[in-house]
Amino acid sequence: MSSPAGGPAETRWTARATELCGAALSGDRRSLAKLLTAVENRTPVAEAALRRLYPLSGRAHLVGITGPPGAGKSTLVAALVGELRSAGRTVAVVAVDPSSPITGGAILGDRVRMQAYAGDRDVFIRSMAARGHAGGLASTTGAACSVLDAVGFEIVMIETVGTGQSEVEVAAAADTTVVLEAPEMGDEVQAIKAGLLEVADLVVVNKGDRPGAQRTASQLRAMLAGRRGQPGPAVLITTAATGAGVPELLAAIDARRAQGALDDDGATRLARAEAEVRGALADRIGRSLEDAAMAVASEAAVRAVAAHEVDPYTAADELLAGLIGSGRKDSK
Repeated sequence: MSSPAGGPAETRWTARATELCGAALSGDRRSLAKLLTAVENRTPVAEAALRRLYPLSGRAHLVGITGPPGAGKSTLVAALVGELRSAGRTVAVVAVDPSSPITGGAILGDRVRMQAYAGDRDVFIRSMAARGHAGGLASTTGAACSVLDAVGFEIVMIETVGTGQSEVEVAAAADTTVVLEAPEMGDEVQAIKAGLLEVADLVVVNKGDRPGAQRTASQLRAMLAGRRGQPGPAVLITTAATGAGVPELLAAIDARRAQGALDDDGATRLARAEAEVRGALADRIGRSLEDAAMAVASEAAVRAVAAHEVDPYTAADELLAGLIGSGRKDSK
């Protein structure tokens, strides 16, 4: 439970956030890791830090890497990191992993990812547990990206869990969405119907040394051409394990960034801002419902709905009205 505004606890949180932010902005990777842990755990320190860091973000290119299991997302991310570092560019990776059913932590971890870059200060790799959040991301992925953006990484790559064809949430979190497919993995038409390819800015047929890679790429180009009333996304072929096609993919990503800088409607960033505000609002409402008085009202509403004494919509309206009324009282 938070302390009143300006209380001792809030002062401590603000001081700790200021300390961590200052160190992270100065290049201290340990402090950056602690900040990201606070963000993932939704602590008051994280919120205080984000209030300070958010105005410094908005400069990095956020690149989402998504696709079905087995497409080679991690291998391709590692290859892109290598290509970026060979050009002297800084890069951070937020790798969203499945959650442990026991601890809630990431089953895969950054200790088993991209060990070659462990000592490179211009590469930062963070594994985040999905913690049951649908859509292929963790609920705090956007906030983590804002922190990495603010401390100066040029490119932040977001690698999704890889649970299937429905993880389209990455499109709202990234400036450029790269969707991976592997040769002959199944019915491409069905994949498009399922929605994942609908949000692609770039499509990559990985494992291009396998038989059928060229055929898969041709089929995807034909099916994606002219979708959404404009030319379809570029379809590229890579073999991430050898690096083949990776420079061309990075060039396409950079071209997307240049194109985005020329766009004056800012639709992608507006969509991301809307998602961030809605997420913060939902989190606020969720935490408010856990307060003692609201918890009692919430339980009573649930029991009334379960007994069919009131419908769910009326119950929700009454709880929302209670939250608004409580907020007005607190502000006086």
